[in-house]
Amino acid sequence: MAKRAIQPINAGSMADIAFLLLIFFLVTTTMDSDTGLLRLLPPPPDPNQETPESQINDRNILEVKVNLDDLLLVEGELARLEELRDITKEFILNPTDDQGMSEKEMKTIPFFGDVMATKAVISLQNDRGTTYSVYIAVQNELLAARDELKNDLAINTWGIGYYELDEEKQKAVDDYYFVPISEAEPKRVGGR
Repeated sequence: MAKRAIQPINAGSMADIAFLLLIFFLVTTTMDSDTGLLRLLPPPPDPNQETPESQINDRNILEVKVNLDDLLLVEGELARLEELRDITKEFILNPTDDQGMSEKEMKTIPFFGDVMATKAVISLQNDRGTTYSVYIAVQNELLAARDELKNDLAINTWGIGYYELDEEKQKAVDDYYFVPISEAEPKRVGGR
């Protein structure tokens, strides 16, 4: 009995099939990108323009720091993430005119007239070792505090939420609660 020669397998189309499978999986796979920050960065400053010296009273700055162990310090005091939103809102509102919280100044704002508006500024600084999830969570709490105040003002004034207002009324609410969040460059505080 003579042995038959084994026929070679034609693998010429295997690369085409693999390529088609790759394309199929790339097209049908969904990528979740629900974490992140929506930020509109300011344009670079004009090098010919003089920058004015602006001094902010320490009383008006809410210092929020996150260390490399993801511990939150608010005004030098250890705080939990769950407390940050309420602490921020209290600082901005300062209903009792506490000397340790933000002061207010008289402003003329469309739709509101002459009002006492806050001069609060939020200063956030992270350690280089801070995890991304904590960084995002802190940012979200700070933004949520400001957004809740804006929404409450819109509901109390017009009976509808902030995002349901027209553009002019939203701008007026933004002026009423103009609270910038200043993010300082991350530092390496710990030894890791």
